[in-house]
Amino acid sequence: MIYLLLADGFEEIEALTPLDVLRRAGLSVRTLSIKDGPVMGAHGITVTADMPAEEAVDRIELLILPGGMPGSKNLDACPQTDRLIQKATADGGRLAAICAAPMILGKRGLLAGRRAVCYPGFEKYLTGATVVTDRDVVTDGYITTAVGMGAAPKFSTALLALMTDCKTAEEIAKAAFLPFEGTCEVTDA
Repeated sequence: MIYLLLADGFEEIEALTPLDVLRRAGLSVRTLSIKDGPVMGAHGITVTADMPAEEAVDRIELLILPGGMPGSKNLDACPQTDRLIQKATADGGRLAAICAAPMILGKRGLLAGRRAVCYPGFEKYLTGATVVTDRDVVTDGYITTAVGMGAAPKFSTALLALMTDCKTAEEIAKAAFLPFEGTCEVTDA
């Protein structure tokens, strides 16, 4: 299962773009909320999650953490975030974080020895990572990070390529007029 974790203050485009792109490919993606009721995005867009985070018990193939403020701080402070990260790792799944959300992975030591990107100013939280400055999206091993909302389409097609294959990702991207150039080449296995 692919899960996308939402907290109040999430950056809407960073959550909804990968959700849309992955579902276009027919992948099963469930949105999770760390609280009861609708989740309010950073710019006033309200989303009703598919289920509360504590109900996520299926094998995690991919856990997506959107950025935004205070969304990233809210995810960082939530015990469900730790449970889901640990479960994804134990399940042999992938982790993906965009904008400020890579700080969540960095603070937990998961980026140590890996290349990563984040929203400018959050580099200090990427403990032990090599911060890449010439890419918007970086995949190193099982972790994908991206710089921010403008990279949401590239982030989404990179995740799609990882969860399917480059050909499928390129076809979906082309049909939706999304950027795809170089996505598979950026990705490290």
